[in-house]
Amino acid sequence: MRRLFPVTDETATRSPEGADHEWGLAELAAAYAYPEPGPGPGTPEVWLRANMVSTIDGAAQHDGRSQPISTATDMRIFGTLRALADVVIAGAETVRQEGYRPARVRDEFAELREAAGQGPVPAIAVVTASLDLDFSLPLYTSPLVPTLILTGAAAAPDRIAAAEKAGARVVIAGDGVGVDPARAVRALAELGHTRLLTEGGPRLLGQLVAAGVLDELCLTLSPMLTAGDAQRIAGGPSVAVPARFALDSLLEEDGFLYSRYRRA
Repeated sequence: MRRLFPVTDETATRSPEGADHEWGLAELAAAYAYPEPGPGPGTPEVWLRANMVSTIDGAAQHDGRSQPISTATDMRIFGTLRALADVVIAGAETVRQEGYRPARVRDEFAELREAAGQGPVPAIAVVTASLDLDFSLPLYTSPLVPTLILTGAAAAPDRIAAAEKAGARVVIAGDGVGVDPARAVRALAELGHTRLLTEGGPRLLGQLVAAGVLDELCLTLSPMLTAGDAQRIAGGPSVAVPARFALDSLLEEDGFLYSRYRRA
C-alpha cells in the first residue's frame, strides 16, 4: 500500500517503513484514529464518520450490494474502522441487503479498545421508521452488546415491543415516524457513544449530509465501471450549499484509492 498524500506531519510519520509495504492493522488503526475529545475549540466531543465504497463511475453498489466492488484491503479498513468505533450506524435496508450480524470480538484490537475505555465490540444501531425487521436474527437475539434501534416517537408500539422482546434497545430519536439525524447523534452521545461510524446506505448518508452532522468521510474508490442505475453513496434531496470537506489522507493499492476527508 502506498501513502500518496500524507496531509499532516502526524499522518506522515505513522508508516516508518516507507511508502510501499503492506500496512498492518496497528498502522491502519493509528492512521484512522478518531480525534481526541477535549475542552478546547476544534476538539469535538462527538465525531461521526462514514465509510463507503464507490466505483469510478459513481456506483455505490452492484446488484444491490457493496461487496462486488470492494476488495480485501477495503475489508481490512472496514474492520479497522469498526474496531475503533463505539457504535456502527446503518439504515434498515442496508442491514437487510448486506445481511448484518453482531459485531465480533477482534483479538487484534482488544487492548486498543480497553485502553480507550470501550467495550469488547461496537454496538450496531439500526435506523428504521417502520421497524420492519426480522427480530429472530442473531443481530437482535445474540449480540455481545444489545443492538440499538433508532426510530421515531410515532413508531408502532407493537414493533417496539417486538424489538425489546428480542433483546434490542429502542432509542427514540425523532418526534414523528422517522429519525432526526442530529437528535440521533445526541441520543447516542447520551448513551456514551461518541465515536460514531455509519456504513450507510445511501439514503441514510444523504440524510446525515443534509442535516450537517457528518464530520468525516472515508471513501474507497474502486477502479471499476458498472454503468446501470446503481445509487450513489449519498441520496435524497440536495443541500442548499454544498458542504466542503478537506482531504486528510490518501492511500493506494492495486488501483484502489482509500481516501479520508474531514469537515473543512
